[in-house]
Amino acid sequence: MRMNGAEAVITSLKNENIEVVFGYPGGAVLTLYDALYKMQFPHVLTKHEQGAVHAADGYARATGKVGVCFATSGPGGTNLITGIATAYMDSIPLVCITGQVNVSLIGKDSFQEADICGITTPITKHNYLIKKVEDLPRVLKEAFYIARTGRPGPVVIDIAKDVFAKELDYIYPVSVQLKGYTGNFIGTENEIDEVVEALKTAERPVVFLGGGVTLSDTSPLLNEFIEKTQIPVVSSLMGLGCVPDSYDGNLGMLGMHGTYAANMATMESDVLIGIGVRFDDRVTGVVKEFAPEAKIIHFDIDAAEINKNVLVDYRVVGDLRWSMLLFKEKVMVLENDWQAQFSLWRDKVLTWKKEQPLDYDRTAKCIMPQQVIETVSQIANEDTIIVTDVGQHQMWAAQFYEFLKPRTFLTSGGLGTMGYGLPAAIGAKIGKPKKKVVLITGDGSIMMNCQEFATAADYGIDVKVVVMDNHVLGMVTQWQRMFYGERYSQSKLNGKTDFVKLAEAMGVAGYRVTEAKELKTTLQRAFDVEGPALIDVLLPEAEDVLPMVPAGGRLDQMVLGAQIK
Repeated sequence: MRMNGAEAVITSLKNENIEVVFGYPGGAVLTLYDALYKMQFPHVLTKHEQGAVHAADGYARATGKVGVCFATSGPGGTNLITGIATAYMDSIPLVCITGQVNVSLIGKDSFQEADICGITTPITKHNYLIKKVEDLPRVLKEAFYIARTGRPGPVVIDIAKDVFAKELDYIYPVSVQLKGYTGNFIGTENEIDEVVEALKTAERPVVFLGGGVTLSDTSPLLNEFIEKTQIPVVSSLMGLGCVPDSYDGNLGMLGMHGTYAANMATMESDVLIGIGVRFDDRVTGVVKEFAPEAKIIHFDIDAAEINKNVLVDYRVVGDLRWSMLLFKEKVMVLENDWQAQFSLWRDKVLTWKKEQPLDYDRTAKCIMPQQVIETVSQIANEDTIIVTDVGQHQMWAAQFYEFLKPRTFLTSGGLGTMGYGLPAAIGAKIGKPKKKVVLITGDGSIMMNCQEFATAADYGIDVKVVVMDNHVLGMVTQWQRMFYGERYSQSKLNGKTDFVKLAEAMGVAGYRVTEAKELKTTLQRAFDVEGPALIDVLLPEAEDVLPMVPAGGRLDQMVLGAQIK
């Protein structure tokens, strides 16, 4: 079939069953947008390119599919960088298609030229610069294959402007042939056998689950294994929801702002089974003293993660869809009485969980931030998708919201990107239109991409935005309070921005809550209204996220404070 390069791109998206693209047009991609118009392909026009890439990211996390975004050359492409890095750190599958100047102008500092491939090389799984129209079908097929297979990640395709206009005889490949990459990550079975043998002699095991469980959709396998063995579970930020919080052996989040029970259980465990985790610094504390008594087991698809941060005793390298299924089957056929084997240990960790629960001052006359999270959790259902920005509100959401299913907590984990939340929530709602989507954000984070309220209004995207408004950069002031002698340098938000008026100016319904007695009724009213809505909740300024392990400290040396009874 004869067509031009732009039409080849859109046709390839159709062949990949892509449902929607997020983007923003510009000179280098006008031919692409002309084809988009003629071929009536679904597209969401965000108000900023960063909004487009975060929306594609939210769509990918909520659906498990590849998110796609378009941007023009130069500043259009560079505005994607933060979103690409966010996706790369959290292994989110994206294909980002950018325009480039004409082939003859590349490398000449031409108008709106930037070396997008050079810039994105450290933060992509792969990238391409397309100078020949004939390469487009192959490259697009490869890009989607690379993005979604193995350890997922973002792929950038930078296409010269004149390539979009040139014609080709379009044939979309039926398969992918890449040197050194198959996408098939099946490991060695005897590695799993070694783990099973280690588990047989364990007395104090803990399962540590991470984002890899979410990405591989292996939560059902994990839950079968947990139900059989009754092993206590701790989670990274990215793993929340993979084992429901309703499971009594779920001790909660591990690490800097982890629960007392999760941190203590990890430190006293004799076998720690890490599944789809990176053992990053926010989880381990001081690495040399992390889980000092444990034989550490690491299941991961990426061999580069093994022994990168924490030295392990047993490794299982391979796709969790292979390794967890085989591991679960090998454990299921054993006649061990696991519950009896681990009963004393379970009693101990459940005692920690009971005696040292997360809590806060419930007698306070003002609205407490933890109360906001609990109230949202009460109103929501198990399918509600919670999105956050980054900061104190993110940690309170991780601590106090009851997560029951995977892919219901979307947050920037590795990069910690403020401004991620609103566009990601928009993308999540478009990907899962029948699910309620709630963004929990702070008055600092929401300003970073607040222009996307207009996107939500323009398309009638029903996202509810809860702004936890304490007039400070919360996590920054917490660290300044604890470690910098209360010198609040540039962290007080004493501006005059009225978030309700800001939302209303962009076509979004606005609500404000100033008293605790109004909180639940106002949230419910806003959640019941059709279309997007913002709820500005006024909170006290100096409330800390606790427990907290100071940077470089041991996990069992937590600052507990008033939140722990």
